[in-house]
Amino acid sequence: MAYTLKGETGEWEVVIGMEVHAQVTANSKLFSGASATFGAEPNTQVSMVDAAMPGMLPVLNKYCVEQAVRTGLGLNAAINTYSVFERKNYFYPDLPQGYQISQFLHPIVGKGVIEIDLPDGSTKEIGVTRLHLEQDAGKSLHDQHPTKSFVDLNRSGCALMEIVSEPDIRGPEEAAAYLSKLRMILRYLGTCDGNMEEGSMRADVNVSVRKFGAELGTRCEIKNVNSVKAVQQAIEYEARRQIEIIEGGGSIKQETRLWDPNKMETRSMRSKEEAHDYRYFPDPDLLPLELDPKWIAEIKATLPELPDQKKHRFMKDYGLPLYDATVLIAERSRADYYESAANSNDPKLIANWVLNELLALLNKDNKDITESPVKASQLGGLIALISDNTISGKIAKDVFAEMYATGQDAAHIVETKGLKQVTDTGAIEKVIDAVIAANPDNVAAYRSGKDKLFGFFVGQVLKETGGKANPGMVNDLLKKKLS
Repeated sequence: MAYTLKGETGEWEVVIGMEVHAQVTANSKLFSGASATFGAEPNTQVSMVDAAMPGMLPVLNKYCVEQAVRTGLGLNAAINTYSVFERKNYFYPDLPQGYQISQFLHPIVGKGVIEIDLPDGSTKEIGVTRLHLEQDAGKSLHDQHPTKSFVDLNRSGCALMEIVSEPDIRGPEEAAAYLSKLRMILRYLGTCDGNMEEGSMRADVNVSVRKFGAELGTRCEIKNVNSVKAVQQAIEYEARRQIEIIEGGGSIKQETRLWDPNKMETRSMRSKEEAHDYRYFPDPDLLPLELDPKWIAEIKATLPELPDQKKHRFMKDYGLPLYDATVLIAERSRADYYESAANSNDPKLIANWVLNELLALLNKDNKDITESPVKASQLGGLIALISDNTISGKIAKDVFAEMYATGQDAAHIVETKGLKQVTDTGAIEKVIDAVIAANPDNVAAYRSGKDKLFGFFVGQVLKETGGKANPGMVNDLLKKKLS
């Protein structure tokens, strides 16, 4: 169902396009050999090139180019064999050269497409306009001194991929789904770690509103939003702000705005620049980049199975519903864990245990699945004991809690604690006879039509056997005895 906002003059459609800056996973920067590792002391990872010392020349990092090509292939996009680095001229204290080396007219990657998964179970395709490579600026710090701003150039020159979407996104939910899927693809590919809290992935969100079927409205760009939740909140606020202005008789002016998470509002930063304001021209120090189609094919051959391919395969091969498959492929390590456990077991049962039991405990402990105390093979061992009726599902939960706490195998815990399920018909019949003899009033009430009492008898038998009696056998035998 389409996302709409109600105003005084009726319903409005929100139109969104996104420009995502993703820092390339690489050891060194785009045009220098300085380290690109996050978290170093300020200004300790700055080469002469990054600091724009006179006479320093940029040298293109081939691995960063390879990562951009790999990302383009992962976005089902066209790889351009000819691309050009240009200078984007503007002044800012954390940009030592006075220009940023970027790509404009001839980007390395052209049109692509991303399939997003929506909460109602539907999917939608969002077009990718382009992906270009550029160097990052440094970072201005305004909270270190009462009257001065500091500049940290560690980030200066790090390789960025700017991934620009078509204005195909409608509403905060689709924006969140797009950003989440893009981050997932980048992580699967190993081309960006997607850590938005560290700034290695940031989104510029272009928002406009219009009446359904009308021309596109004037857009405002919200810069550097650094979480999926903040993107949703910024869109909601900005769309309402624009509707109120238009309905009040005003007009939207194209501008760049900032999201303030404390005040939960966007605020004006500067009027929106056009390309001519930046005086783009080809960088005279860098030749046009020409790629060999054979090299592109070699990179394509190394691509992993991507999230959507994995999702559709899980649904087809393991018979999983869309929701289960979508949650399991959210992280590559999670999908690998599931598949390892599911290979020789009931795949639906394994999915239930991973999603409902394991992830709940890991989330509570703030752990990743790679840190799970229960290995995939151990979970498989537990499920095998349920499947062959060695233990009941109820006892399995206690065993699993013990496995999580100690890292021990299920079979060892079941053996040492004597938790094996009772499947001896004679032994179960004895307990049932005793329970029936001890509760004549309930037996009479059950036989006179109070069917709900059946649960009482099941509970009593399980209680007497310490929960070890096979529940299916208990049900069958009780029905016979009580009737």
